[in-house]
Order: sequence, then C-alpha cells, then structure tokens
Amino acid sequence: MSKASALGASDGCPAERKDGLTLQAEGMSNSNGEEQEPPSRTSVVICQAVGRSIFTSSISPAAERVSLMLKQEEEEEVEENEGTNCPVLFIQLSELFSTPEGLEWRQTARWIKFEEKVEDGGERWSKPHVTTLSLHSLFELRTCIKRGAVLLDLEAHSFKQILEKVIGTQIENHALRPELSKKLMYVLLLKPQHHITKSQLRMLVEMGVASCSDKANSRSDLVGEVSEVPLKEQLNNHFKKKIPAGTEVANILVGEASFLEKPFVAFVRLQEPVLLGGLAEVAFPSRFLFILLGPRAKVKAYHEIGRAVATLLTDELFQRVARKARDAEDLTAGIDEFLDELTVLPPGKWDPTTRIAPPKCLPSPQKRIALHFREWNPHASGHLSAADERHAHGHQHVSEELKRTGRLFGGLLKDIQRKARWYCSDFYDALNIQCLSAILYIYLATVTNAITFGGMLGDATDNMQGVLESFLGTAFAGAFFCLFAGQPLTILSSTGPVLVFERLLFSFSKDYSLDYLEFRLWIGLWVAFFGLILVATEASYLVQYFTRFTEEGFCALISFIFIYDAVKKMLSLVEHYPVNWDYKISDVTLYSCTCRVPERDNSSLLNETLSPTFSSLGEQSEFGNWSLLTKQECVQLGGHLVGNSCNFVPDITFMSYILFLGTFLCSMALKNFKSSRYFPAALRRLVGDFSIILAILIFCGIDAALGLETPKLIVPNKFKPTNPERGWVVFPFGANSWWICLASSVPAILVIILIFMDQQITAVILNRKEYKLQKGAGFHLDFFCVSLLMIFTSILGLPWYVSATVISLAHMDSLKKESTTCAPGEQPKFLGIREQRVTGLMVFILTGLSVFLAPVLKFIPMPVLYGIFLYMGVSALSSIQLTDRLQLLLMPAKHQPDFIYLRHVPLRQVHLFTFIQVLCLAVLWIIKSTAAAIIFPLMLLALVGIRKGMEYIFSLHHLAWLDDIMPEKDRKEEEEKLKRKQDQDESDNEDSELMYQEKGPEINISVN
Repeated sequence: MSKASALGASDGCPAERKDGLTLQAEGMSNSNGEEQEPPSRTSVVICQAVGRSIFTSSISPAAERVSLMLKQEEEEEVEENEGTNCPVLFIQLSELFSTPEGLEWRQTARWIKFEEKVEDGGERWSKPHVTTLSLHSLFELRTCIKRGAVLLDLEAHSFKQILEKVIGTQIENHALRPELSKKLMYVLLLKPQHHITKSQLRMLVEMGVASCSDKANSRSDLVGEVSEVPLKEQLNNHFKKKIPAGTEVANILVGEASFLEKPFVAFVRLQEPVLLGGLAEVAFPSRFLFILLGPRAKVKAYHEIGRAVATLLTDELFQRVARKARDAEDLTAGIDEFLDELTVLPPGKWDPTTRIAPPKCLPSPQKRIALHFREWNPHASGHLSAADERHAHGHQHVSEELKRTGRLFGGLLKDIQRKARWYCSDFYDALNIQCLSAILYIYLATVTNAITFGGMLGDATDNMQGVLESFLGTAFAGAFFCLFAGQPLTILSSTGPVLVFERLLFSFSKDYSLDYLEFRLWIGLWVAFFGLILVATEASYLVQYFTRFTEEGFCALISFIFIYDAVKKMLSLVEHYPVNWDYKISDVTLYSCTCRVPERDNSSLLNETLSPTFSSLGEQSEFGNWSLLTKQECVQLGGHLVGNSCNFVPDITFMSYILFLGTFLCSMALKNFKSSRYFPAALRRLVGDFSIILAILIFCGIDAALGLETPKLIVPNKFKPTNPERGWVVFPFGANSWWICLASSVPAILVIILIFMDQQITAVILNRKEYKLQKGAGFHLDFFCVSLLMIFTSILGLPWYVSATVISLAHMDSLKKESTTCAPGEQPKFLGIREQRVTGLMVFILTGLSVFLAPVLKFIPMPVLYGIFLYMGVSALSSIQLTDRLQLLLMPAKHQPDFIYLRHVPLRQVHLFTFIQVLCLAVLWIIKSTAAAIIFPLMLLALVGIRKGMEYIFSLHHLAWLDDIMPEKDRKEEEEKLKRKQDQDESDNEDSELMYQEKGPEINISVN
C-alpha cells in the first residue's frame, strides 16, 4: 500500500477500462511537466476515475455555434413564412496571370454543385466532378478569414465601390500601405477574360478573320477596366439555361502581385445582390466576393485556397452560415463545422489527379441540419427520429384525406371541397407537349386493352359483352371518372379479377337457366348500393391497413397478368400461322401447295360461284384454273389444299415476334435515352417523352415496308350489340324469378369486396408520397364515382370498370416532371406529376371515336401493341421493392446494392419477408386461374390479415424498413417500448462513458 500511496498523486490517466479504472503507462509526466521515476520492475498503474469526461462537450463549440445560427435562421423564416432553401450560388474562380503584354484575370474554374475546370489550352471545360482539396488549404483559409478583412452586409452598387471600401478598411486596419492602394485598385479592376470570350477570340484569330489592328483593339479591350454593364457574351451565354432563376454569384479572385509584401485578403458579403457588370461569366447579381492577393512564389497555395473557398460555398450548410454570419468568428465556426464533417483520404491510397464523378444521390441538407439540432439537443434524438427517417422512405397512411369526420358522407364532402379549388387548374395545367405524348400512348394502350378484354369477355359470355360494348363502356365510364373523380390520373378499365368473376357468373347463369344480363343487373345494383354505404360510412379509412406488402402483391399480380396475356397472345400465333419445324433447306424443291377440284357432288356450287373467277382468270384448263386460285378462294369454293407447305406461314409468325420484341426493347431504350449522354438535353427529354409513340411508329413503318400480312388491329365499325339477341338496355324484370333480385345480393358481396380492394389498392399506389402529388387524393370521391358507374354499366349491359393499376401507373409515368435547369453533373430532380384531367378525358373521347378511326387503326399490327402491353407490365413490376428483393436472392452479399433496408434488417429476415410475399402472390395466381376463383376477393382481404400476422414473426423495427407500419395505435405502443429501451441504453452509455481524473487514488500492481 505504501507504493500505491506514493504514486497516488500522479496526474493523467490516458487509457480507461469499463470498470472505472484507468491504466497509466510508466514514465508519465507529472503536473509540473517533470517525468516521474518509473516504478521498479514492470508494473501497471491503475487510477480510480472520477465522474468527468475527457470530452468537454458532446458537440464541438463550432458545431454548437452553427446549430444555434441555423436554428435562429429557421425560426425567423418560419415567422416570415418563407422557404428554407438558399438561392443557388454560381461560383467563379478567376486567377491573375502575368503575360508579356501585362497582367490579366482569367477564369479557371466554376462551381454550381460540382467543379468544372478550364482544361489545359483553354479550349473546353472539364467534366463536372467532386472537388478534392488538400487539408492544408482549409487551415490556410481559416487563417485568412481570421486575419483578413471581413465585410458583412456591405452596401455598394458597383465593383469599384466595393473595392474602394475594402481597400479603405485594410488601410484603416494598417494591413495595407496607402501608397499601394492605386496599384491594387488597378490590378483588381482589370477586365476578366472568361472562357467563353477567350474561345471566341481564339477562333477569330485562328481563322484569320480579324486584322492585326483588330487584334490590338481586342487586346486593349482585355486590359481595360471591368465593364459595369453585362457584356454581350454574358447575355448570350447558353450556360445560363442550366442555371435556375434567382441564382446569385460568388466571385473569387486570387493571384500573386509583386508589389505586395504580405497577403491582401478580403471576404465580402453584400447586403443586396448587385450585378457587377462583366466580372462573372453569367449575368446574375453577385452576393459574395473573396479576394486573395499576395507575394510571389505561392501561386499554387493561392489557387488551392480559392478552390477551398468555392468548395465551402457549394456546401449548403456553410452557405447558410455565410449568409447569416455576424462576424469573422461565425465564418471560422462554419469552417470548423465543415472540418468536423470532412473525410480524409490517405495520400498513399489515393491518386489526387483522379476526378470523382458526381454521385446520383446526395445527402439532404435538411437532414444534416436536423442532425445538428439533435446533436445540440440530445433529447430530440433516438428511435423516434429514426422512425421518422424510416417513414420518409415510404408513404404515410394517415393523411388528411383519410381522417374520419364521424358524419355521414363527411369524407366525400371533404374530398369535394378539397378538389373543387383545383378544378380549373386541372385543365390549364395540361398545356404542355408532354400531355400530347401521354394522350397518344395511353390511348393506344387503352384501345388494345379494350379489344383484348372485350374479346375475352365475348368468349366468356357468348358475346353478351364483346368488343363494341367494351369500347363504349370504356369511353363513357373513363370520361365520367376523369371529369368528376378525386384522382383523375386514374385510368378505368376492365381488369383481370373482374373478368374472372364475369366468366364464373355466366357459367352459373347458364347452368341454372338464368338470364345472364338481368342477373348481372341486380348484382350491379346491389354493388352500387353497398358502395354508397361504404362511402357514407367513410370506409376508405380502411386503406390504412393496405401497406406496401398488400400493394406490391396486388401490383405484381396485375403486372404478371399483363405480361402473361401479352406472351400468351404471341404464342397463340403459332396456331393461326404454323411454323414447319422440320423444314430442311435441301428439300426446298419438294415443298408445294396446290388447290384441287372439289368432288362431283359439289358441282352445283362450282357452277354457281366459280364462273366469275374463271372469267377473270381467263383460263380454259380446269386444272390450270384451280391452280391459280388463292388459298382463301380455294377454301371458299370448296376446293382441297394439297401439299406439304399448305399449313405453314413462318414469315408472319417470326415477323410478329420481331415486331413484339422490337417494340418492347425499343420502348425501353428510348425511355432510358433521356438519361444518356448523346445529343442535347432538350432533344433527349423530347425523345424520352415520346418514346412509346416513336417505338410504335418505327415498327408500324417496318411492318408496312415489308408488306407481310401480320395480324392487325380490328376495331368494330358498326354501332350494334355484339350479340344480336340482346338490346342496349337490360330490363330488371322479365326472364328471371322475382327472388333473384334478393338472392343477387349474395354474389354482390363478393363483387363489392373485389371492387373495393381493386379500386382502393390502386388509389393508394397512385397517391404514394414519393410521387409528390400536390392536389391531394380523393379516396371517397373516387369510390363514389365507381359506385355510380356500376348502375349505368349494369343497366346498359356494359363491362364493369375499376381502376387499372398498370395502365394508371403508365399514365403517371408518362406525366413525370423533372427539373429543366440542372447544374452540370447534377441529376435531373423529380418534381412530381403533371396533375390534370385533360389527358385521361381525351384518351376516353378518342376511345369512343375509335369506331370512326378504324380505317387508320387497321394499319397497326397487334404484335406491336402486345409489345406495349409487355412494356407496361415490366415497367410496373420494376417499380416495386419486391423485384429488388427477388434479385437479392441471386446475389452474393458483397455484390448486393446498398439498399437502405439492408443496413437495418438482417438478410435472412429480408429473404423470409420476400418468401412470404411470393408465396401469397403464387396463391393468388393459382386461385385466379382455377375453379376456386370465386373466393378471389376474399383472398385479397386475406393479404391484410397475413400482413397483420407477420407482426408476430418480424419486429416492428424490421417491418418499418421493409414495409409500412400498421395503424397508429400499434405504432405508438411499439415506439414507446423502443423509447424506454433507448432511455435505458443512454443511461448505460453514461455509466460507461470515457472518463478521466486529475488526481485520484492509484494502485500499482507488479506484473513481473
């Protein structure tokens, strides 16, 4: 114990253990700086820690100061009802060069989001890239800000006034000798040589257009003072198109001046942005000015400091600090905060000449600001904030549209009030060429869908509902919905689940000798009645239970139906246009097909019908006449086709496959052309918007050029029911017994479940938060319109219509808005959807007029339209998370993409979630395709129950990342548990926090 007491007065305990004891190395200095005599033999000094952390604060003083500034700024902007986004800043770096003719300013780099350098030779700009800085340049910049002149909220109206005030301030601070002011003013006022000006002058020189005197005049212009008004080159600079309106400029001037003995540094922030004439490359008002001139031999250091200033100003957090700073200390705090977030690359593992390509995704400044606030106020962090971050990746279910009012039809009335104020804008917002592309694309998709499902309905109902009924119903129901619904971007159509029910209903009616249309009428009326009850009771509130799990399962099912139907239709061509798979090129002389004379008992038919044909052919030989007949004429006249090539039509089959796959691949390629590197951005955007129409036109042209008789689009050209035994109006009483009107309420329950699930799941998918819709949803109003349409379509014997998931998603995809002004290297920003009613309305009007457009539509090959079907199915399938998780099953862990949920959920849990989702999808497909299809609506409801049961398999934390959380009550209960767990963890962390002591009891234990 005596040795322990002797060493007990030592200071400093650098290494700590969890039990509160700290290990001290031998030979440590005491508080007086004298080195202690080490204990005898090898020993370990153990210190008893005291309750004080070696980190004086959980946040650095600079970060705390920045957080306070940003918080104050946010509060001021909230009070003024202003946005929190800073104006875009165009930053230009100009350097002072010495030439045989004298000094001149040259633009060497520029920034908006990323850096662009003038390449050696000055002929072109480099590709945009992420700026890489030396750490030393940031420290030197920090010193410059502390020692230089910092003028904030300076009032000036010209560049010359700014320089006069800056130089005057430096003279007052004895940082500049008065006799150097004129020289300095002369140098700073030299006319800058921008890259655009330089390249134009060089072109004139190289072409020999300008005479020697012209060159001299041009040179004298360059050495003159900077213009106080924008130059012609600035106003005509096409680079301005990439810069949004309201942009401000930061000018950075660096260089070496032989007459200076020490650096001249000034940072200026103008009170109001001022247009400084020809100082910058673009004619935008300037807000910031940084000047660094110094003695010779340090030009590279000046260049790097200038790049450091520019890089700091591209950082939105520092830019906010620079705009709100009150003195130089605030600016240095902003630099220190920037250094806190800095990532350093080891010099031996990195090539500084490598240019880092701009990333596709950048961290949100709002999240970084929120992080500062949480660090400054630790009580605001934790699992609840993490939960908010999770919900940012998916849509929120409890929105304004789904809040219950507790009154009959209260939700419907609120939807009407909400949508009424947007009604006029729903028409003039369509004044854009993108809407024309959407109309043509969705029109062809809708016509194809109407023909396809109309044909299937005709086969399933003995033509009680056929193609013409499908056209009329689609036109009226769709136009009515687009005019009065809450979400006019929705496209109504006959869907696969409804078709399954129609087939079962017709079979049941036929088996029990019921009038199908009358029975169907009563079912439709009951469905409309149940639908109005659901609207009155605000049943759309239940869509909160439709999480991503349910939405993706339903969307994937409909997408697979589109893909399956497209492929099935193409494979069926082999039956109509067979291919000889045993064809051998060496036997080409043996293949033939001849029309032979019919039997003698058909001579009467021959005499009656053949004479016109023979007279036209002008042949006398009976065999010769028959051999000249076409295949169709031979069959019509009762002849016999004889030969081993009569039944094969390989050209049409294979050409149809080429058109099918070609249209699909061309649509995908042209859609992705928007993000390619070829041609100007405006042309790429135009091609991307019209990609589907261009693909259709290209392959329609190829088909017409080759002239093969591929199957074409057939549109009804007569206005009459497909089945002549039915009329246009279905009467409720007649063929069936009176009790059918009551009994039909039973199947109507299944139909209303199907319609409700189909309509509302599609509505939830279309109104996701990530689509950035501004005009709100209308769940109650949409379902009210669908219920009213059930009455109309049932009375007229037209197909039942509900939201078509895939076509509606294609409609929204064709109306996506992206930013037209993008900084070099920046990806176009998704701005939302062009919300309006015109595109859908025009689509359905054209669908109704398609009967009159039959002469034009008959030139469109069906394989081309099936290719569009395949494209829509694949596009909808690729937009859901399920597809990404299915791909993970085939990837090794090290090659998997950095999906956000993979950071928080174990991979086996991800695969288990995917397996359950795929299993449910398979069960839905099997039920849809078998005799058990009558319970298909109930299985859609079962998806919600299965998702609820998954909470017993997965934790809420994992489900929040993989899916959406269920209603608020369960969420709050679970998050309260997480909060309690977090508080316990924080308490444990405080106990184990790294500690130190100045003077504490020690025990020295010998270990040898």
